[in-house]
Amino acid sequence: MNINLHSPERQLIELRMEHADLDATIDRLVEHMPLDELMLQRLKKRRLALRDRIYRLEINLDPKEPA
Repeated sequence: MNINLHSPERQLIELRMEHADLDATIDRLVEHMPLDELMLQRLKKRRLALRDRIYRLEINLDPKEPA
């Protein structure tokens, strides 16, 4: 499978990897005390934005057929 570096499929892979990295970072941050609430909020907001981008890209790559 040959994936162009700028293709939507490649972007989707990179976004999913970044989302997974953020999940791991958030998990590590929650385990440490004292908890940096501001940092946690920023990371969660960024993770949510990534999830939205992933969803939009998935919809564009695999549009549902009209009923």
